[in-house]
Amino acid sequence: MSPVVKKKRKKITITSQQLLLVLTAVCAFLLIFTFNTNVFEGVLKQAAGYVVVPFQNGIATIGGYLADRSDELAQLKDVLALNKDLQEQIDQLTIENNQLQQDRYELNNLRSLYELDQAYSDYDKIGARVISSETDNWFSSFTINKGEEEGVQVDYNVMAGSGLVGRVVSVGPHYAKVISIISDTSSVSATVLATSNNLIVSGSLQSIQSDGTILFSQLSDPDNNVSVGDKVVTSNISDKYLPGILIGYIDSISTSSNNLTKSGTVTPAVDFSHLDEVLVVMEQKQQTGD
Repeated sequence: MSPVVKKKRKKITITSQQLLLVLTAVCAFLLIFTFNTNVFEGVLKQAAGYVVVPFQNGIATIGGYLADRSDELAQLKDVLALNKDLQEQIDQLTIENNQLQQDRYELNNLRSLYELDQAYSDYDKIGARVISSETDNWFSSFTINKGEEEGVQVDYNVMAGSGLVGRVVSVGPHYAKVISIISDTSSVSATVLATSNNLIVSGSLQSIQSDGTILFSQLSDPDNNVSVGDKVVTSNISDKYLPGILIGYIDSISTSSNNLTKSGTVTPAVDFSHLDEVLVVMEQKQQTGD
C-alpha cells in the first residue's frame, strides 16, 4: 500500500503595510459612501442618542460642577481676605477702645483728685503716682514716685478717692513708702463728724478682704447718737494725721464687752483695691499722741 503523502497548505501572510493600506481604503470608501448617501444617518443618530448625548450631558454636568466649585473657591478666597481685613479692623478698634477706657479711667481719677483737692483746699498738696505695692490685691503699703527732692517728708498725709489713704513712713530721693489705714499696724484717732464722738480706727487686712471694712473701737456713745452711715474723720487729737480728713462711714456698731464703749466696722472712703494716683499733703501734724 503506497503511503499517503499530505501536502502542507501554504499560510497566507499579510504584512502590516498591506493591512494599513486595506484599512485606509475601507475608511476612504466608507467616508465617500456616507458623504454621498444617507444610509447610516438614522443608525448614527440613534447611536448618538444612546452614547454621545449622555456622554455630552455627563461632560456638561461635570463641567458645571467644576465651574461652581471654582466660583465657590474664588468666593471663599474673597471671604477669607475680607475676614482678615475685618479682623485687623476689629483688633485696631479693640486697641483704640482699650486706650479710650484707660484714658477715661485716668480722667475719672484726675477728676476725683481735683475734687478732693478742692474739698481740702486749705492744705498744700502735690500729686504722685503709685509705682509699686507690697501686696497683690490690696494697697496696705505701697511706694509713690515722689520723695525728698520733691519735698516729701515722713508723716506727710496721703489722700485719694474721697479721703484718707495713709501716711508716709520713709522717703528716698524720688520715692516714698506709704502705710495705708487698712494695714494691720495702722491706728488713727478719729471723730464721728455728726456727733463729735471720738473713736479709734484700726486697720485689718482680714476684715478689708472679707467684707471691705476696717475696724473701730473705744467709741463712747452712751446716748446712742452714732448711727450706721455716719461720717468718720480724723480728729484734732491725732499727732500723725491732720484733722477733718474723711476716713469712711460707720458700717456696723456693737457694744463692747465692758458695756462702756462700742466697737464695729467702718467702710473706707477710698477703694484700696485700686490706687493709681494720690495726693500728698505737704505738711505735718505738729503734735504727739497716737
